[in-house]
Amino acid sequence: MTTRSLFWFRRDLRLADNPALLDALSAADETLLLFIMDNDVAERAGPYRRAYLSDSLARLDESVGGKLAVVSGSHAQVLRDLSQRYGITSIHAAREFAPYGVAAEREIAAAGIAVEYTGSSYAIAPGRVRKPDDTNYRVYTPFFRAWQNHGWRGPAAAPSNPQFVELEGSERNLPTWPTPAGVDIQEAGEKAALARWSAFKVEGLSEYDEQRNIPGVAGTSRLSPHLRWGEIHPRTLLAGLNQRTAHEIFRKEIAWREFYADVLHHNPHTSRDYYAPAFAAMRYDQPGAKFQAWCDGMTGYPIVDAAMRQLREEGWMHNRARMVVASFLVKDLHIEWQHGAEHFMKYLIDNDVASNSHGWQWTAGCGTDASPYYRVFNPIEQGRRFDPDGNYIKRFVPELSHLSAPDIHTPWDVLDGHLHDYPQPIVNHALERLESLARLAEIKASKEPNPHQPA
Repeated sequence: MTTRSLFWFRRDLRLADNPALLDALSAADETLLLFIMDNDVAERAGPYRRAYLSDSLARLDESVGGKLAVVSGSHAQVLRDLSQRYGITSIHAAREFAPYGVAAEREIAAAGIAVEYTGSSYAIAPGRVRKPDDTNYRVYTPFFRAWQNHGWRGPAAAPSNPQFVELEGSERNLPTWPTPAGVDIQEAGEKAALARWSAFKVEGLSEYDEQRNIPGVAGTSRLSPHLRWGEIHPRTLLAGLNQRTAHEIFRKEIAWREFYADVLHHNPHTSRDYYAPAFAAMRYDQPGAKFQAWCDGMTGYPIVDAAMRQLREEGWMHNRARMVVASFLVKDLHIEWQHGAEHFMKYLIDNDVASNSHGWQWTAGCGTDASPYYRVFNPIEQGRRFDPDGNYIKRFVPELSHLSAPDIHTPWDVLDGHLHDYPQPIVNHALERLESLARLAEIKASKEPNPHQPA
């Protein structure tokens, strides 16, 4: 009698370097491949992420000969129904550590459904890198050292001659969400991820330390969407690195992703709430016309507007630009970081709740940043330093394409700077920086003991 296992794809939409899939294949004669679609989550994800996921699932389905089941419903109900209908003897999956994935695993366990979990989407699963006193790390640099010392396994082999279950028509519900008009989203899928990594190793990795902060050049790998959906595993990337400086910087970027996942694992409330709770008491402005100008890339600050327009046009934004626009929203417009994080979630095809929420909090100054000062990015100087020739700005802000450097970074100082109706700055950065620091001083003062107040 033919035995059947079930493999539940989650954030691992690939075949190679997938230990949980190998376990499923070795547990039975043939394996049912499943992706569970949560329609409520898909609706909230927005059209950009839906389009990317649709493409990724289609690519995965092609790689398994059209045998991927995509079924909508609650996790427990879908797993129970398919197990009964197909005579499944074991269920296999990789663990997830973000709040949504943890909740799904609890739901399944509460329903009495046994799942064998193997591995995760990280080189080292969150919670495993510990201090000598067995507590979790709160600062990146010591985490990175301990993470490296811990080490990780090499990439797992791709399955050899896998046997997949033939599906009934009712399970062939692959989504066909289209890419929004005028949007250029990068190709999804394991094949595209491996091709991008191979090309980057040859064309960009050796100069990554020098090029990664310049948004106007192709200096980054743009593998973040592939990592987000598990189309490539970080082990695969780490195995291709050596001890050169550029390689070490790239390794550190992978470690940042794992650090934020570890922080969220230990502090699940920080997906939406403050890591440093004192900052919840700061005075913030309510989102209004200025917030909308920020969303639309119409703030009057060229590097900020270029970045926000890139987000809408590509569903992706350069990491340096992410820090600049986050600082501008929180420090210049005095709007809480959660509003910016939610806006990013609508558009980013690489949206990862740990990296998004804690990246925002790092820039906002309420996260894991160990720096002894309150960082405020100057959007003019950031443009001059990291887009000196204005290539990035010209690409996404065509109203300024007639200007050359250095004028393009301060169009209000040039006679024809607003020739093509580019907006005037919506705020004065120098003044708002002082206002931001004043608001910081208020919450610091509120924490200090009053010498005139009896103990």
